[in-house]
Amino acid sequence: MWLRKISSRGRVTIPKEVREKLGLRPGDRVEFIKKEGVLLLQPVKRDFLSLMGSVEVDGRQDFAEVRKETIRRKVDPTINGE
Repeated sequence: MWLRKISSRGRVTIPKEVREKLGLRPGDRVEFIKKEGVLLLQPVKRDFLSLMGSVEVDGRQDFAEVRKETIRRKVDPTINGE
């Protein structure tokens, strides 16, 4: 168990051993997930916004619809988009 103090600005240093175990480096993103009264820390290696511009499209896209479709496919990975 690692015990850390929260700074006056709400910051917490992630211990080196934990960063190494999770493969975290400066600039990496993490997410906090509350599950059954426990807070989990999980590395985010590729977030949705980091993919922006990686696919060519014709014209403007409705981000809300793209997001809904992405969530729908994540919930049901058998959906192939057709």
